Amino acid sequence: MGTRQSRSARVVFAARLRELREKRGFSQEGLAELADLHRTYVGSVERGERNISIDNMERLARALDVQLKEML
Repeated sequence: MGTRQSRSARVVFAARLRELREKRGFSQEGLAELADLHRTYVGSVERGERNISIDNMERLARALDVQLKEML
């Protein structure tokens, strides 16, 4: 087994969320509105501070018009 540590799914999701949001030109507030979530919640998810539920992951994926698997 190698010594390379893999990034957690939460960190991967956070980075991909920010990447897709910025690519689409959404602010955190705009994305939050589309996903029916609070802006501060989206920010904390992007920073990897939240252990986000699958339901909220799905809301964000829909708001970004991607399949959830593309975010992981």
